Amino acid sequence: MAQRRRTQDVARKDNAKRTLMWLFAFIIMLTGALGYGVWKKDASWTPALGLDLEGGFQFILSPRTTDGGSVSQQQLEEARDIIVQRIDAQGTSGAEVTTQGSSNIVVAMPGVPTKEQQDAIAASSQMQFRPVLATDIGDPEAAQPQPSASSSSGSGSSGSGSSSSSSSSAQPSASRSSSTPASRNQERTAEPTPSSSGSESGTSSPSSSASAPSSSSTAAPTGTDPSADSWKPTGEPTSATDPNHISTKLWREFQDLNCANPPEDQPVGKTDEAIVACKDDGSLKYVLGPVVVAGTEIADAEAGYRVGPQGQQTNEPEIQLTLTSKGRKEYGDVSKQMVKLPGLNPASPTNPPGSYNALAAVLDSKVLIDPGFNEAIPNGQASISGFSIDEARSLAKSLKFGALPLSFDVQSRQEISPTLGSEQLRYGIIAGLIGLFVVLLYSLLQYRALSVVVIGSMLVAFGITYLAIALLAWGYNYRLDMAGVTGLIIAIGVTADSFIVYFERVRDELREGRNLRAAVEAGWARAKGTILVADGVNLIAAVVLYVLASSGVRGFAFTLGLTTLIDLAIFWLFTHPLLTILARNKFFASGHKWSGFDVDTLREAKVRYKGRGNFDIDNPVAVPAEGSAR
Repeated sequence: MAQRRRTQDVARKDNAKRTLMWLFAFIIMLTGALGYGVWKKDASWTPALGLDLEGGFQFILSPRTTDGGSVSQQQLEEARDIIVQRIDAQGTSGAEVTTQGSSNIVVAMPGVPTKEQQDAIAASSQMQFRPVLATDIGDPEAAQPQPSASSSSGSGSSGSGSSSSSSSSAQPSASRSSSTPASRNQERTAEPTPSSSGSESGTSSPSSSASAPSSSSTAAPTGTDPSADSWKPTGEPTSATDPNHISTKLWREFQDLNCANPPEDQPVGKTDEAIVACKDDGSLKYVLGPVVVAGTEIADAEAGYRVGPQGQQTNEPEIQLTLTSKGRKEYGDVSKQMVKLPGLNPASPTNPPGSYNALAAVLDSKVLIDPGFNEAIPNGQASISGFSIDEARSLAKSLKFGALPLSFDVQSRQEISPTLGSEQLRYGIIAGLIGLFVVLLYSLLQYRALSVVVIGSMLVAFGITYLAIALLAWGYNYRLDMAGVTGLIIAIGVTADSFIVYFERVRDELREGRNLRAAVEAGWARAKGTILVADGVNLIAAVVLYVLASSGVRGFAFTLGLTTLIDLAIFWLFTHPLLTILARNKFFASGHKWSGFDVDTLREAKVRYKGRGNFDIDNPVAVPAEGSAR
């Protein structure tokens, strides 16, 4: 039996040493990760500060309506909520988004916002699906130096879904020219390459549209040359793909449009009317019919890499769109209608007014892609490509959180100074240091040499917390504001109380006659439940505050929750293993009067603080006074 106890004792000591080694290895790993970020010049050894401590930039957004009407308060509040979601998705902590009066939105962001963060503020990100009614060269001057180019190279600039003109290469141009009109953009689905740029999911192979006419003249019911000034509708439009949506005024606007210098902040237009738009790279200009599927019907948007025909992952980024039940029906109906129509001319960017098998995905008045259908698609799944992976992720976030009900102009952009500044931060740090000093002084007076465990645990907790905040600032743009500093200060008291609970449980076991080794294990078994419950309550409170409270309180809730989790980790991975090792040390095991485990001193104490606001008071038996009743 004694041999078995010795074996268990050695095993506990070895486990404690391994736990400490793994903990310090983890700290070294965190330090190395932060050092790597500093070396790459993306991170800093000091945590980023919030708006109230560092200052930042303020943007005033003024709504812009297409019809010149007034803006309702409901629209403004909805736009504010969406902007808040977008900013949070970018990892910007401590940003403030408020309404100003009945017309403007004020966005205050700490530090120097990146271009991606600024774009997320005002971009309407209104995704619309519109049928293509006519196309032409977007930049006539850019097309002039290429009169000798073959028809295949001409197709390269006509239907690509690329985000830049440089992605139009000879290889995809040649393949498009050999395919049928209806498969002009669908071929990108069958043969995904780095130069491919956009597609609709669910399409079959390009050969399925072999019966489509190869001449664009069949698509133009009137046979009107796009360069002519005399286009006139022949009657009232009967469907979204009817070219009679093109009015004489709109046709003149289409002819005058130069995508090399398009109108700044071109409005998206009304959903039930035809519009003119440019390709996102300026290579083409379009006349687009009414909206057949609105962006509000996008249920989800996820960015990733396209999966090839054989199931292998390619290096082509894409956005997978999932539509709502209404959007799925609308998307299925338009695909059934368009699959019967001729496709755009693959040999030329010029397509006169007509009904085409081409559905344009329009984002903020810019056409991303214009693919056709080889078959009806009833499942409501769409895929959009032609971006870098970072662009795809940013766009997916904007689409996921929804389109702004209004378009905004940045009325002003100005730098703002911190509201609290370095002086208040200094006071906060001083307050934290005073609290830490008081805790250490109490532990020294109460627990003598045992306070080395308190000091060590506090130092390790501080180191992990500091590294975690610095890494979060690097990876997720987290910023420490004054509310967060307050959460860190409160965490000192919470951690100190956990020490007291554990140590007093161990000392109770010593009073009952156990040796120090057995007392440490028995005390830990009793204390860890109390610590878990107490820290669990703090964690629940932090989560509730973070979810429901405003941005100012969320900083406090975040740091409180973070330090609570670190407190639990430190107790399991540092405090208990270290105390297990010290219990095998002769100085502590012998009950030296300065060890904090002197049994005689412990038994003499009449009032003991047991942690969590509880006291243990030993009341001696009262001796009856002389002459009193017995």
